[in-house]
Amino acid sequence: MKIISYNVNGIRAAIKKGFIDWLQQADPDVICIQETKAHKEQLDVTEFENAGYPYHYWFSAQKKGYSSVAIFCKKEPKHIEYGTGIESMDFEGRNIRVDFDEISVMSLYLPSGTNKDRLDFKFQYMAEFQEYVNNLKEELPNLVICGDYNICHEAIDIHNPKMKNVSGFLPEEREWIGDFINNGFIDSFRHLNKEPNHYSWWSYRANSRANNKGWRIDYNMVSEPLKENISRAYILPEAKHSDHCPIVVELKF
Repeated sequence: MKIISYNVNGIRAAIKKGFIDWLQQADPDVICIQETKAHKEQLDVTEFENAGYPYHYWFSAQKKGYSSVAIFCKKEPKHIEYGTGIESMDFEGRNIRVDFDEISVMSLYLPSGTNKDRLDFKFQYMAEFQEYVNNLKEELPNLVICGDYNICHEAIDIHNPKMKNVSGFLPEEREWIGDFINNGFIDSFRHLNKEPNHYSWWSYRANSRANNKGWRIDYNMVSEPLKENISRAYILPEAKHSDHCPIVVELKF
């Protein structure tokens, strides 16, 4: 099973940059999208269906043009879970999950902490999400949580590790994602790739992408029971529909 996670930073803008053709060529079984910035009715969904994804599910923020997640599947899941059921989280459309017989896949978009109010919201979200996932793992042990976590875990995951006072690389955020992994998840990319200079997001400023001054803030987190099923994990920096790029995990069953 090939699973891709991609923060598209606006699905309508990404489509204008060739996203549909790219999707057909990438050919995942499941793709988790973050930051669609759209409601389903604002899109011509036949484009996704014609590309080979007849099953597409959308969980959008109450505020139009903001946040929002989606999952496209080749095969019909047996269950779709919209949100987490936690009211303080779900109004921004940040979680959607599909369940298959052998695996459950979630698309997650954690808040960024760009200002004090949002940083407080992010930490609250992280705490509530950890508790939610602890319970979810009991029910669904074969779980893959894909998405934009808005956090670099280690110094190897950021081009400039001295940026310790910036949200996304704060000690408390790094500690949280470390604890998240230690609570039963595998960072699938780092599990198979130990080399530096692999990133999934670049600022639009200062020619950052051309100079590969990036951050690795997108993850396909695979639950421990699936460890032996991880066959490949890689990043696709050549896909340029967004300030992020797609990340891939392949699982063998």
